[in-house]
Formats: sequence, structure tokens, C-alpha cells
Amino acid sequence: MNKFYITTAIPYVNGKPHIGHALEYFQADCVRRYHDLLGEETLLLSGADENALKNVQAAEKEGMPVQEFLDKNSEIFKETFAKLGIKLDVFQRGSDKEKHYPGVQKFWQLCQESGDIYKKTYSGLYCIGCESFKAEGELVDGLCPDHQKAPEKVEEENYFFRLSKYQERLVELIESNQLKITPENKRQETLHFIKSGLEDFSVSRSKERARGVGVPVPEDPDQVVYVWFDALNIYNTGVGFGVDEDKWHKWWPADLHIIGKDINRFHTVYWPAMLLSANLPLPKQVLIHSFILTDGQKMSKTLGNVIDPFEMVESYGLEPFRYYLLSQIPIDEDGDFTVERFKEVFISNLSNGLGNLVGRVAKLAENNNQSAPTHPTEFDPEMTKHLDVYKFNEALSYIWKEISKADKYVNDNKPWELDSDQAKPILEELIKKIQHIAFNLQPFLPETALKILKQFSGQIKAEPPLFPRI
Repeated sequence: MNKFYITTAIPYVNGKPHIGHALEYFQADCVRRYHDLLGEETLLLSGADENALKNVQAAEKEGMPVQEFLDKNSEIFKETFAKLGIKLDVFQRGSDKEKHYPGVQKFWQLCQESGDIYKKTYSGLYCIGCESFKAEGELVDGLCPDHQKAPEKVEEENYFFRLSKYQERLVELIESNQLKITPENKRQETLHFIKSGLEDFSVSRSKERARGVGVPVPEDPDQVVYVWFDALNIYNTGVGFGVDEDKWHKWWPADLHIIGKDINRFHTVYWPAMLLSANLPLPKQVLIHSFILTDGQKMSKTLGNVIDPFEMVESYGLEPFRYYLLSQIPIDEDGDFTVERFKEVFISNLSNGLGNLVGRVAKLAENNNQSAPTHPTEFDPEMTKHLDVYKFNEALSYIWKEISKADKYVNDNKPWELDSDQAKPILEELIKKIQHIAFNLQPFLPETALKILKQFSGQIKAEPPLFPRI
């Protein structure tokens, strides 16, 4: 089967969706639409990481029963996809006892059968924000560098996974690109971490410390499965693992996991090792995006510089917001977002660029009683070159160069100064250029692309501006 299975990261639901979620969801939707247009059967999965201690603490802070809190916040995340214009096929919740728990327990047993799960007493520094233990060397002035909080010292008997056993195999898989990691700087980061030496990690928590939340460890009701061992399996259970094997065999392995750089290690080290232990196929590729900053600073409520994605959509429209994130935030480095910069890009690229070109040519074609030829049905080779390696900003840069070329062609040839017969071949060339621009634009700005393709089919008429100036 010609299929393409894409996943986003599975977020904790202790807070609200933020601009980083919007970036990742737009990237996933762009990839999905691209593969749809290539004629492949696609599936996009996301979900809710619900079996985390931080969710329990957030529920207590709001004075709500944990399950009620999870139901409310998971629904908010699920609705985010519709609000952002994204078709989501599967939203798999970690608290789903029918669709998720059986797969997690089956996966645990497969790893256990491989001799890779054992029990021991452990003492370590645990960061609740990361939901993981931290080595002393990872702390900065005694604090977790990501959450700026001191981890708590924890000592208890847990089950451990033999991560160290898979060190050489992981290096071999990544260096040979059997497990592709994109971009290259994140691939090198992963290899450096693995080669520095892998240690076994805890894959369970006492039921008491987990406050009773989590998938029970098979044959040990006093322990629950560690949140990361559990949540990573949403990629599996969301397509039927443990409950619908035919569906799972149809879709697994994932063709692409899209994640943020803060959870690189879990997806490129822990998850592949766990799958190797369970004798299951590995995902084909992991795409790791960087963060969105504002004026060069990390967004935080304390600094008051958090950008609400839904306010941006409400104020300026969905597709301009989507365009900015896909065009201005590169995959391999942190990108900047300010409302001022957003407005600049909106005016220069959308109003004065794409919108102006489409409006000018449509009016000239209408005045010349011009009709449009058949639409293109394939991407330009330059587009596939960039999209196959997920360089969204470079693909859009190519499209905008084509817009500039078309603008220059209009200005150089001045069809408004020519009679109808002389203007006709010039306008035919411009119509063809715009059709190609619109076809190539479909994964990025689907509504805008569709409007242009409809406008430039049959008899062409001028329409209201695509992007009225702010």
C-alpha cells in the first residue's frame, strides 16, 4: 500500500495549546497535504499524554478531579486542530483504558520477554517538568535548564529498561540512516548523546507516587508504567496495536514523527531502543523542529511575551499566521516571532506579493476576456526537492521567487498597453505561472491556493483582494 503515516508529539494537557503546538501542527498538516497530492493514503495522529504527575498537580491546583481535568483539557487540545484548519484522523488519549492500555501492557510484556526489564531500588533527581530523572551534570546551578526548578530527590523500587544494551545498534541504525533523523544538527546531537554512554532508565513508578494515575504494570499492581514508556506507545496504540492488529499492520511503522527539540532524546534514543527490544519495526524518520522565540527571548508568562495562536488567527486570519510560521521559522534553528514582524511579512509577502500579483493578472485577463487552460497536476521539481527533506521555508522561498519573476514579467511586458491579440500570449504565460504557484502553494496555504485555482479556471474574473492590507 502507498501510505504515509505522520504523528505529532503527544503533549501533556496540564496547560493550554501555545504557538509551538501551532507550528508543529502546521508542519504536520503541510506534510500530510503534500503526500495527499502525491496520491498516497495518509493518516495524521496526535493525542494527549495524560498519565503524568504534572497533570495530577495541575488538576489539584484547579481543585478538580483528575479525570474531569483530563477530559476538559484533552478536548481543548483536540479542538485545536479544527480551529487551525487541520484534519486529524486519530486523537489517542493516554487515559483510554480500551484503546491504549492493552497495547502498552502488550508492549511491556514483549520487552520483558526480551529480558530487558528488571527491578531495582533507585535514588535520583527527578524533574516533574520533564517527567524524567536528571544527572547532576545536566543541571545548571542545581536547576533543570528547561524548567528552572530544582529536581526533587526520589528513592524507590522501580522497573528498569536495559537501554545500555542497544547503544551500538542505535549508532549503527542512525549512522546508516535506517533511522533517519532530520535536521543534521539534531542527528549529530543524538549520536553524541548515545556515544557518550547510555544508562538503563526507570520505566515504572510506584502507584503511590504516581497518585494512582497510569497504566498498571502487568502482574504488579503496585507499579504503573512510566509516563514516557506509556506515551510513546500512543504512536502504536493509536493505529490499533494491542486491539486491532490488521489496522496496525496497515499503518505501522510511522513514516514520520514530528517533534520539538526538547524531546529529541526520548524519540531518537529511548523509543527506538524500546521498539528494538519488542522486536517491532522502527519509525522511518524523526523530524525535529526548534523553538519560537520573541525578540530573541524564550516565551514565558513571567516575561509577558507569550503569543496566543488563537488571538493571532482571530485578528489576522488563519492562513497568514500559518504562512508566517512555515516561512519564517526554519527547522534547524530557533526562529523569532513578534507581531510587528508578522505585520511586515503579511504586507510585503501576502498583500503586496502574492495578493497583488493575482489581483493584477486577474483584472488584466478579465479586461482581455481571457480564459484559463487546464490546471497543473504535479509539483515543480524544486518543490519536491525541498518538501522531501521538510525544508518548508525554502520551499516557500522558491514560490515567492516565482511570484517575483511573474511580477517582473508583467512589468516588462506591460500587457495593458497592448491590443487584445498582442496581450493574449503574455497573459496566457502569466496565467500558467499563477496556476503553478497556486498548485505548489496547496500544502502551505490550502484555502488560498484553492481560491486562486478556482479563479484561474474557465473564464477569469477579478475578485476581492486575497489579503487586504492591515
